[in-house]
Amino acid sequence: MTLENILVWAIVGLASGWLAGVVMKGRGYGIVANICLGIVGACIGGFLLGLLGIHASGVIGNTVVAFLGALVVVGLVRALRGTEAVKQA
Repeated sequence: MTLENILVWAIVGLASGWLAGVVMKGRGYGIVANICLGIVGACIGGFLLGLLGIHASGVIGNTVVAFLGALVVVGLVRALRGTEAVKQA
């Protein structure tokens, strides 16, 4: 994985974290935490699908992979914490 790939995944991760926050509205961890989880999810999603031989192409494909990874990371964080975040107004 090159530095360029990592930067692209980080930028796509920012968008996917925001999308995950919108989908999980009321149960998110705040905008900054959702963005951080999105970046981590983007990296994990890209890595795991790369191991399976699946490669997303284009911005939309990368965003979908990152979004799915962000949802997985948010789910794991919730499972480890054992509680849901407080609903934000």
